[in-house]
Amino acid sequence: MNLAFWKKNKEGQPKKKKSTAREWLDAGIFAIIAATLIRTFIFEAYTIPTPSMEKTLLVNDFLFVSKISYGPRIPMTPLAMPFVHHTMPFTKSTKAYSEAVKWKYKRLPGFSDIKRYDVVVFNFPEGDTVAIDAPDPSYYNMVRQAGWQAVNNSYQIIHRPVDKRENYIKRCMAEAGDTIKIVHGVVYVNGQPAPVPPGSQHKYVVETTGDQLNSSRLEELGIVGPEYTFDNNKYVYNLTPENVTALRQFPIVKNITVYEESNYVDFNYNMVFPHDTTHVKWTEENFGPLYIPKKGATIKLDDSNFAIYDRAIRVYEGNTLERKDGKIFINGQPADSYTFKMNYYWMMGDNRNNSLDSRFWGFVPEDHVVGKAWLIWMSYGEHGIRWSRLFRGIK
Repeated sequence: MNLAFWKKNKEGQPKKKKSTAREWLDAGIFAIIAATLIRTFIFEAYTIPTPSMEKTLLVNDFLFVSKISYGPRIPMTPLAMPFVHHTMPFTKSTKAYSEAVKWKYKRLPGFSDIKRYDVVVFNFPEGDTVAIDAPDPSYYNMVRQAGWQAVNNSYQIIHRPVDKRENYIKRCMAEAGDTIKIVHGVVYVNGQPAPVPPGSQHKYVVETTGDQLNSSRLEELGIVGPEYTFDNNKYVYNLTPENVTALRQFPIVKNITVYEESNYVDFNYNMVFPHDTTHVKWTEENFGPLYIPKKGATIKLDDSNFAIYDRAIRVYEGNTLERKDGKIFINGQPADSYTFKMNYYWMMGDNRNNSLDSRFWGFVPEDHVVGKAWLIWMSYGEHGIRWSRLFRGIK
């Protein structure tokens, strides 16, 4: 729309009215700029693709994620196609951005710091290297299992900057400076049991007297399964805390215990962070204690924790790090300690046994944090719209 029709041109004649096509073009450009600014600095819409946060968040929940809660992150790769994250539509690997211009990490002031138990959206820390069309989202896990040559010969390998890595959503279970430990599935933060989100799920072994559980009763409780059955009277179910309480009232239920995979299968300890079975053998259910790095904090560095902090020091903070002749070298200099430049966080899914999270790939650096999950504005499932979930805040 021409808002300056009354102005005269240099010859004293009224300015020519813009054509309809020009007005539509101007309006479209304005809309793209406005929407891009809103997505970058205020809030952005996301969709839940996996069940890793069930039942707090369900597949096909549509969310608004607040950028202003923790402060908007200034784009680190500013030259990019609007409304596209990292790959051009209808392609598998064509970049939707240019790395001709790169900006250092900077975050504008927000309303709060990242707090323990917030639900957070962040860029996948191991997403710097991607094997296109691979079944495993972690290139590094594939290399650990199959070897570098096998993976690189089998897949197209690409690299992505921090802000163009895949978006993940998890719950922050420990913030910078905390110490986290998991004992038989129970999370402890700084020595205290962490609160269990009401909708969170965990695998449990339900032992009965020998009779089968009534499927209709289970359906009423929203319990699906069992996932496994063994010894004729033991069943593995994915249960919420409320489900566990209800099942304990069943006369035929003798016992309910947390399912620990390492007790039932030949467990691959190398799958779990820090992938160093020489010094630690941690599992999903028994993990730590582990200190979460804090900006300005100094740790003693030795062989026992080298693998734990290796990626943070080397990749996220841009140093060279190596072991040689029994000594540790940082940027070519002998070192027995390190002072962190950033804050880090420990993220876990509420669906504990179906979540690829920090237990497998480690810390989330502060420069990877996108925003705080704020509101479910739409949700649909097999039977249509889930009306009860609309406009629900996320806790």
